[in-house]
Amino acid sequence: MKHGKKYIESAKLVDRNKLYDPNEALELAVKTAAAKFDETVEVHIRLGVDSRHADQQVRGAVVLPNGTGKNVRVAVFAKGSDADAAQAAGAEIVGAEDLVAKIQGEGFMDFDVCIAAPNMMGLVGRLGKVLGPRGLMPSPKAGTVTPDVAKAVEEAKAGKIEYRLDKTNIMHCPIGKTSFGAEKLGENFATLLDAVIKAKPAATKGQYIRSCTVASTMGPGIRVNPTKVG
Repeated sequence: MKHGKKYIESAKLVDRNKLYDPNEALELAVKTAAAKFDETVEVHIRLGVDSRHADQQVRGAVVLPNGTGKNVRVAVFAKGSDADAAQAAGAEIVGAEDLVAKIQGEGFMDFDVCIAAPNMMGLVGRLGKVLGPRGLMPSPKAGTVTPDVAKAVEEAKAGKIEYRLDKTNIMHCPIGKTSFGAEKLGENFATLLDAVIKAKPAATKGQYIRSCTVASTMGPGIRVNPTKVG
């Protein structure tokens, strides 16, 4: 894979053989972000679990104290007073059968988070093949299927993120923008890792956090010492 000049220069600042303390790694992530836009800083965590087993799934959601720096567009499946509450809380899109038809018929996907009142899940279930692969399917575990849709909208707007394992037992989570600086990114990082550690399945054996890497959108990966995490 070929990299551009900016990446190559940034990569020179990172020792690929070193395991950095979290704060030092985040300072480097900010320093090595050389793009002209405000890059997102992501955390990539490999866990010592087997996600193929139901009792070793790791999934949940957490509100980052400093948000994500992203303007989150929220879609809510609700009717009546729930729909009114969602709109009052700031949801951009609120609907029921009409929203299902818009997504199915027009391919409408102009939102980042999808929330549903419990009585809407029979309807939303029809969209599983569309929302599921994009990570947008509402879920009780992620707090996006809830009777309190207004609170869910407010949390999404405030910087709530979902963490879940991919097929290779790695989770990929944004923790903010490089413009936040290392201190605010560090607070978000600590909050995320605390949630992931608390979600450790009882069936887990051996080392839980196998590896952890932070990187800005266009920057090099920086390895974090897993023994200093949490």
